Amino acid sequence: MTSEEVRINVERALEEIRPFLKSDGGDISLISIEDDRHVKVQLEGACVGCSVNTMTLKSGVEMTIKRYVPQIETVLNIEK
Repeated sequence: MTSEEVRINVERALEEIRPFLKSDGGDISLISIEDDRHVKVQLEGACVGCSVNTMTLKSGVEMTIKRYVPQIETVLNIEK
């Protein structure tokens, strides 16, 4: 998968997740993809102070991204 294909597929994964986050007053933005294996995102809105945002990141965001791009190794939330 080329770097452009990785980016497109990560964006598709985020689009799949976004409605669930928005239903709880949150959102997510892609910050960067490093070495086509490490994704940095930023949880926004209600997700910022949510007590379960780590679970959302691992169980929701990371799993969905890895389904679209299996080579992704890590997904990190970058706080503002």
